[in-house]
Amino acid sequence: MDTAEKPSPTAYVDLVLATVGFALTFWAWNLIAPLSGVYKDRLGLSSFEQSLLVAVPVLVGSLGRIPVGALTDRYGARLMFPLVSALTIVPVLLLIPAKHSYGAMLAVGFLLGLGGTTFAIGVPLVNSWFPPAHRGFAIGVFGMGMGGVALSGYLTPRMAKHSENLPFYVVAIALAVYAVIAAVLLRDRPDRPVPTASLAHRLALAGRLRVTWELSALYAIGFGGIVAFGVYLPTYLKTWYGLSPTDAGTKAAGFALLTVIFRPIGGWLSDRVHPAVVTSVALGFVAFWAIVQAFDPPLAPGGTLALLCMAAGLGTASGSVFALVAQVTPQPQVGSVTGIVGAAGGLGGFVPPLVMGAVYSAKGSYSIGFMLLSDLALAGCVYAYGRMRNIRAGGEPAGRPPAPAKA
Repeated sequence: MDTAEKPSPTAYVDLVLATVGFALTFWAWNLIAPLSGVYKDRLGLSSFEQSLLVAVPVLVGSLGRIPVGALTDRYGARLMFPLVSALTIVPVLLLIPAKHSYGAMLAVGFLLGLGGTTFAIGVPLVNSWFPPAHRGFAIGVFGMGMGGVALSGYLTPRMAKHSENLPFYVVAIALAVYAVIAAVLLRDRPDRPVPTASLAHRLALAGRLRVTWELSALYAIGFGGIVAFGVYLPTYLKTWYGLSPTDAGTKAAGFALLTVIFRPIGGWLSDRVHPAVVTSVALGFVAFWAIVQAFDPPLAPGGTLALLCMAAGLGTASGSVFALVAQVTPQPQVGSVTGIVGAAGGLGGFVPPLVMGAVYSAKGSYSIGFMLLSDLALAGCVYAYGRMRNIRAGGEPAGRPPAPAKA
């Protein structure tokens, strides 16, 4: 595709459909977190058990992106998006009978992880339709679908106040409607390369690229930070600052909304400045504000400012990292690499809630957790600037001859 080519109308239709589907499935994926305080009180959970309940869908959704991304390379988003959206309805409705048993909630949370895999469907779809000059911004717009976390944080507890099961019915109906619309309107690019090798072989090829693991590490910090805050911030605000569940959910939704706004900004900047430079600056910004929050400032104004600045930095970094994925990954492998990188991002969000819960249970403070975040963000800042600026298509440093192609 020529870099001067303009995106077609179909490209924009697919972008809108993919973004909406991403948002709805992410809302489903995050249904447990806004109600975790209710489940903690009802089931008598410890802080660690509550964190585990919230983290299980994150873990499964993250690992599931690896096969789902590879399957999207093979079968296309037109099949995968409606299919995954429809299947996610099952665990959403199972949350209703499972609410009185911790074991049942963990099992349903495992199945709910399916909703978190759609990221690996949308990225290769959008990447195939948009030319390089527009790709960073387009993937950033698609990434706004992670605003489903903000939707969940804001709407789920409010719906539950009216009727305990209302959020699950609403999300299930929305997913069913979307699955039908996507099946009718979504289109794969006709000339997209379709791999013929086996799933295991394609994943192995993607895993052999050094850049896959470098991008995974950066995305684990950027997007992992967003996921971690999305699932644990209500608990943190409720526990440390004494907010009510509704107030905590509202503020957490504001945090998530800011990450959504800054994600396409990160992609847009990456169309104009090297995405590695954008990533480096954004992560350095996160590191500074994480240190500020580690000193436990009052929520108004210091804590609010620190958290919102971290949201802006993490949103920018998550957008710029995937602009980098689009820049350095061969088109036939975008789904497979996206699956691995997306899994790393989700796994980056799995560990912090467990660490925060365990540290708070042991020390009665969250400061250690924020200092660890600042250390990781600073390491990513240095690596992105020092190494990733020199990567070109295929994952090799600039100036090095390309590696021979392997069958």
